[in-house]
Amino acid sequence: MTMASLVFLLQTRAPRTPLDMIVASTIWTKIVLLALAAGSVVSWWLIFSKARQFREVRKQGDRFLEQMERAQSLQDAYKGILALPESPYGRVFRQGVNFFSELRPGALRQAATDREGLSLTQLEALRLVLEKEESEERDELARGLTWLAVIGSVSPLLGLLGTVIGIMNTFFGIAASGSTNLGAVAPGVGEALITTVAGLFVAIPAVIGYNHFVGKLNLVSGELEGFSAEFIGTLAREGRV
Repeated sequence: MTMASLVFLLQTRAPRTPLDMIVASTIWTKIVLLALAAGSVVSWWLIFSKARQFREVRKQGDRFLEQMERAQSLQDAYKGILALPESPYGRVFRQGVNFFSELRPGALRQAATDREGLSLTQLEALRLVLEKEESEERDELARGLTWLAVIGSVSPLLGLLGTVIGIMNTFFGIAASGSTNLGAVAPGVGEALITTVAGLFVAIPAVIGYNHFVGKLNLVSGELEGFSAEFIGTLAREGRV
């Protein structure tokens, strides 16, 4: 066998591994695979980032609840919360206390019987302020989850796009060569299906991560709503409403 024949055989050898198919693929298939690779990197970065964020929020929530359980009054709770690190729970609490103090200056430092309670209109305004702070905290925790949802829904479509392009190229090659044997068709079909596999590989972790973190977000949101209701209930028990 001459050197020229050997080179020809190496150049025309059918791809035997997915890597061979990727290297020998068309420019459009490579573009789709690069887009999926970028989506995978972003997806995993968001997953690890949100996991760390929600783990820290859970620790902050536990410390906040411990401090609230030790407090004997609203004023004691306020002093204790100021010593804790920033957290969604502490910000909602401080927002409520600060707004209450604006409505009734000095009320926290005096006995409840020495001050007039909140009117129904002021109580409703306090509730709206707490809801606004809850919404802002929820939006902050939800930041980035939209991209997980986008990647999870778009990646399979990108994979399908790459598959359609690969199948089209295979048919064009068949028409150009006039050969329909399995050896001529199989490499092109295999190349086309690689993008489908890549799209699912990117989408599955993104969808799982999105649903997991939405559950965590709903849990924190429920705790914040419950705390706001308890905050107003504490004002009522102390005769400040």
